[in-house]
Amino acid sequence: MTTDNQQNVALTDGFHLVIDALKANDLDTIFGLVGIPITDLCRLAQAEGLRFIGFRHEQHAGNAAAIAGYMTQKPGICMTVSAPGFLNGLTALANATVNCFPMILISGSSEREIVDLQQGDYEEMDQLNAAKPYAKAAYRINHIEDIGIGFARAIRAAVSGRPGGVYLDLPAQLLAQTMPAEEAKKTIFKVIDPVPRQIPAPDAVERALNVLKNAKRPLILLGKGAAYAQADDDIRALIEKSGIPYLPMSMAKGLLPDTHPQSASAARSYVLAEADAVLLVGARLNWLLAHGKGKTWGKEPKKFIQIDIQANEVDSNVQIDAPLIGDIGSCVGELLKGIAAVPKPSAEWIAAITEKKDKNLAKMAETLAKEAAPMNFHGALRVIRDVIKKNPDVNLVNEGANTLDYCRAIVDMYKPRKRFDSGTWGIMGIGMGYAIGASVISGLPTIAVEGDSAFGFSGMELETICRYKLPITTVVFNNNGVYRGTDINTSGSDDLAPTVFIKDARYDKMIEAFGGVGYYVTTPAELEAALTESLAAGKPALINAVIDETAGTESGRLTNLNPTSAAHK
Repeated sequence: MTTDNQQNVALTDGFHLVIDALKANDLDTIFGLVGIPITDLCRLAQAEGLRFIGFRHEQHAGNAAAIAGYMTQKPGICMTVSAPGFLNGLTALANATVNCFPMILISGSSEREIVDLQQGDYEEMDQLNAAKPYAKAAYRINHIEDIGIGFARAIRAAVSGRPGGVYLDLPAQLLAQTMPAEEAKKTIFKVIDPVPRQIPAPDAVERALNVLKNAKRPLILLGKGAAYAQADDDIRALIEKSGIPYLPMSMAKGLLPDTHPQSASAARSYVLAEADAVLLVGARLNWLLAHGKGKTWGKEPKKFIQIDIQANEVDSNVQIDAPLIGDIGSCVGELLKGIAAVPKPSAEWIAAITEKKDKNLAKMAETLAKEAAPMNFHGALRVIRDVIKKNPDVNLVNEGANTLDYCRAIVDMYKPRKRFDSGTWGIMGIGMGYAIGASVISGLPTIAVEGDSAFGFSGMELETICRYKLPITTVVFNNNGVYRGTDINTSGSDDLAPTVFIKDARYDKMIEAFGGVGYYVTTPAELEAALTESLAAGKPALINAVIDETAGTESGRLTNLNPTSAAHK
């Protein structure tokens, strides 16, 4: 704060009002990377009690902010420099929007009059219009007196309705603008009721209940939106009181323990094909669910009930027989009021699912019990499964191709919002950002299970983990390549094949360079000892878990999406 000597009036500036707007709305953590024009803003934010977590790359700061938003229902804040820094953060912003994670990407920018005339300013770029196609909303604040209202608009846009990513542009000259401090106070406020409840219409609730009443083989399908809603008790009550089997998508695992008797995860293919009515709770019929059609969903037509806060999502791929428009908490609450009138699923349906589950679980148990040498994905993930069972409060971050596919199927979760993975886009590179965000927000130990290829996108953030002394253990499944390490370059040159990495890379040495603890393991027993020790220590650690380089399949379970050439010279 400064004083105008001519009028003896206390002044404040844009730097301080940005901080005041964040504090007024209980946004106390910034993930970012400093540089022109935001360096002083980040210094001042830290000095005034906000926590600043500085990254080595803006994309990972953005991913941390996005997962913070998912965990808290408040927009995660990512702050970047202009132009290239903004573009690095834009990937995370787009990912947050697709996944419906509330976050705000705040970037400094060049002077408007120079950008608009394309006169060649430092890092000149029209960032506002670049962000618009990839964000739920995008705003620019040009005048200091609008900082309060600008932040209010960004916050409300990020969390209301279907959450998503919002871009907020702060030109450099805005931060240096001044105004009388007493007048400035009046411009900053806390957003009132940013996420108003949206109650479903009574006739829509009745329609949905009637679909369930007439179903012979009902199924409840939980998406990550159900976990985000934090309506955990009502969702559990709806499932248990209805007796309907349920299937969680990967980030919905743990809403009820995966060991719950009504879980149909171990019979996923069977229940999707055989169910005659499906209640979608926070899940979309996108590519992850084969768009609600095709052989995945069997031969007989389904009746779908879809809970969604965004009406135009309904009928996006198939006809929805009972749209239920509203927030998940309100919709599930209304269904609960009438669920007693819905007959329990038939004994035949439950028995058929149980039979499939038992058969598949027995087959998986047999596979997991094998002691393969060298270690394969199943042997390593058996250890992760057992450690998570003993430590259900631990956060689990997971990415890769085969590493993601196998982990999702093998590792049970017991509590909600503990599993974070590649999500709706299925992208790689979220690992260290999500792990840092989850650890900072929860204060709890985090295990990041990474394919060696996926780890490469964000591996430099090991330094960030060590700098902030975060209790994160990164487990790199090292099989020497993308998918596997056995591909051959047939051209005759010395270059390795496109999918192959340096053999026997020592990722464990990377974290040691930053002061963390590295482990090199080749067997499940060694992995279990290292993981148990690292969790108990609560310090940054990396376990280089050597996996059979022949293990894994091309593109994991998405082989059908990866076209191959049929032409041969």
